[in-house]
Amino acid sequence: MSLRKIPKGPLREGFTTGTCATATAKAGLMAIIHQKATLKVKVHLPIDKVVELPIHTCEFTEDTAKCSVIKDAGDDPDVTNGAEIGCIVTLTQQKDIQFFAGEGVGTLTLKGLELAIGEPAINPVPRKMMRSATQKLLHDYDLECGVSITVFVTDGKKIAKRTLNERVGIMNGISILGTSGIVKPYSSSSYIASIEQGIDVAVANKIDELVINSGARSEKYLRTKFSHLPEHAFIHYGNWIGETLTKINKSPIKKVSIGIMLGKAVKLAGGVTDTHSCVSSWNKDFVVRLAEEIGFKETEKIRALNMAGRLIELFDFEQKAPFFQLLLKHCYQHTQVKIKQVALEIYLIHKDGTLIKYKK
Repeated sequence: MSLRKIPKGPLREGFTTGTCATATAKAGLMAIIHQKATLKVKVHLPIDKVVELPIHTCEFTEDTAKCSVIKDAGDDPDVTNGAEIGCIVTLTQQKDIQFFAGEGVGTLTLKGLELAIGEPAINPVPRKMMRSATQKLLHDYDLECGVSITVFVTDGKKIAKRTLNERVGIMNGISILGTSGIVKPYSSSSYIASIEQGIDVAVANKIDELVINSGARSEKYLRTKFSHLPEHAFIHYGNWIGETLTKINKSPIKKVSIGIMLGKAVKLAGGVTDTHSCVSSWNKDFVVRLAEEIGFKETEKIRALNMAGRLIELFDFEQKAPFFQLLLKHCYQHTQVKIKQVALEIYLIHKDGTLIKYKK
């Protein structure tokens, strides 16, 4: 789930799933009121901006409508880009707005998120957007009734497999998200939000020890060592180690173990906490200084390497290896600054699954 290489030139913004759901809820209620298909609809965003979205499908009866849009994420590599997102809107006698999870929209099964267990995974801001849009229409047309809104996402269960939803207890579909209504290209906000959600879920379920790692492969290697911990104790930081540590520092977590592959470890040791290759590259001068510090003389071999992961060709990957212990010492120092009150362990991970633990 890391970012792709950012294309050159101006980048086009897109719309969140929350904006898409709001557009279709409004379109559906308009279709019921006017008894004709809605072709496009304006949505008032939380950032006090009005946008217009084309409606993809619109079917209606006297008291029910089903509308959808095709999500446009702009130039952001969003997993939901191109997805069909829609709402089934039905007039009710309850005189309030109710939300339900339709096909492809997840349901909450764990504590720690912003909604109660059993609720559809429609976040508070999208709910507010849909509620405001439909209540205004009810008021404008003097309708003394309520509205039930069932949000659906075609193939949402399949799309959700490409997210971290199940890890935080959102099952059977995606979440309807968004705080601004707009998707900023390559902002990484959705990944960072999933990290924060994962930590919140862990805390809510009385977990006070976390194992943070870059992704599925490194977690697989760490699982054997930390088999006593439940799944929710494992957090994927991707390329955002700094943001993960900042969130942990604000939580009651007592112990953190960091698993890190060599390429990212070299960057972290040099003080870089955004480790994506599009943002940062490894500092050969820094690595040469580390090597010289442990008495390594053939530093030209380091400068000849095309990637940091190949340092294992020059230094034995074993627990007592001076170079890797020095590298981990620097990783530890840069990490501890961000989580001073938390017990910290760091493990360097070989591509074959071998671990080196930092020994202070």
